[in-house]
Amino acid sequence: MPTRNVSLTPEQDAFIESVVTAGDYQNASEAVRDALRALQQRRREDALRLQALRVQIDAGRAALARGAFTEVADDGLDGYLEGLATAAPG
Repeated sequence: MPTRNVSLTPEQDAFIESVVTAGDYQNASEAVRDALRALQQRRREDALRLQALRVQIDAGRAALARGAFTEVADDGLDGYLEGLATAAPG
């Protein structure tokens, strides 16, 4: 298994020590590998969210090109947004 030297802040070092001492991990390497797996998962999820956002942007652009939009005057924007918020599911 490859070995790398990394620099940690005192807080990070103390955290790793605490999770190892608590028995959550057998050693610091296990804790760091788990943290890296979490980082990889977060990056995958971020990529999926970005992909979904791009799909929504494309849909919005297509709607604009079709003329499928509602113009709202500046003084009516707050009321329009409140109406959207109350109509939104969940």
